[in-house]
Amino acid sequence: MARIEGIDLPKNKRIKISLTYIYGIGISRSIDILKATNIDENIKTKDLSDIQIISIRNILSNNYDLEGNLRRSETMNIKRLMEIGCYRGRRHRVNLPLRGQRTRTNGRTGRGTKKTIAGKKKAPRK
Repeated sequence: MARIEGIDLPKNKRIKISLTYIYGIGISRSIDILKATNIDENIKTKDLSDIQIISIRNILSNNYDLEGNLRRSETMNIKRLMEIGCYRGRRHRVNLPLRGQRTRTNGRTGRGTKKTIAGKKKAPRK
């Protein structure tokens, strides 16, 4: 079993897909890593040799922020935005969408469940 960056990669999947189980690696970055190490992207994870696994580990440790370091830097960036009080930071603080989405009709995740407010009584007709 290949264990990279503290993650057990699935054995029966192609290495291109298996690498995406590591936080911070998507398909395109996975393909770039495999090209740099000269490994076929269609090979299964269980068929990798120890030398290939070590070469993948070396590239990941030298070139990319992954897993814990990446999560830590993301939370630090969000905390910084909240501390300086910018628009995005304020939206993070109150758990609302911050990239321009509408919240009048959507955005229920941040706003909570619907609270029905009784409507005003209509003015009596004369």
